[in-house]
Amino acid sequence: MNAEPILEDAQAGRHYRQMARAIHFLAEHYLVQPTLEDAASVAGLSPYHFQRLFTRYVGISPKSFVGHLTLAHAKAELVKGASVLEAALDSGLSGPSRLHDLSLKIEAMTPGEYARGGAGLTIDYGFHPCPFGMALFMATESGLCGLAFSDEKDEAAALADMAARWPKAEFRENPERTTHLAQRIFGSEVERRTPLTLHLLGTPWQIKVWQALLAIPEGQLTTYHAIARAMKNEKASRAVGTAVGRNPISYLIPCHRVLGSDGALHGYHWGMARKRAMLAVEAARHAA
Repeated sequence: MNAEPILEDAQAGRHYRQMARAIHFLAEHYLVQPTLEDAASVAGLSPYHFQRLFTRYVGISPKSFVGHLTLAHAKAELVKGASVLEAALDSGLSGPSRLHDLSLKIEAMTPGEYARGGAGLTIDYGFHPCPFGMALFMATESGLCGLAFSDEKDEAAALADMAARWPKAEFRENPERTTHLAQRIFGSEVERRTPLTLHLLGTPWQIKVWQALLAIPEGQLTTYHAIARAMKNEKASRAVGTAVGRNPISYLIPCHRVLGSDGALHGYHWGMARKRAMLAVEAARHAA
């Protein structure tokens, strides 16, 4: 008669111990934003069963638990006088896309994949009109990997410029696929809220800088030196500038919001007129 309750108690005890290990792990490592798979491995469970049991025994999902820890840390940094950019980076956020509730997910290429120059990758591309001229959209199976701009009749030069970043990849014109990317970035407000995955193809340093760019809120500007300082490397302003110049996803990763150390507008890969237009549009939208 008592066998079933005893079995249930034994299972519950085991589950609580597994959840305790996971909670300890997440509390110790939340600043690096551990994945569901990382925590599930610590608990000795599959990600599916870990997600279900954690939510049952803890009362919130693992993602929500890490989110609460991260937000508390970011708030504490802001209270101490940190900027939003510094608070986001110091809290382990990939960028303020998280603090500012933008629907971006980051997938980064491994150093080995980058070293192979895109070998084995198929990149779909297409040109579509947008408020800033013709836009070139490029995507792998994992997500958007390139966004560039060109003037009319200069599309071939823009494509060659971007393709040179991944010299061993296969490029396939596929405007049917890239149309929905254009709509999700430059379409209606509802379309712009649709989650979007970015596939960043770069060195670890470049990706770190690009993630820092994501922490610059719309309507605000920063400098290369401020980014270097937020990344705890004040002497790296020049290296930051080089990485910013190699940003493959223009506009969405907002390198146009970066000023020179003297606070003035400087060169933009896709033209100074386009940079001024982007900043003007964002300033007006922010004021509204």
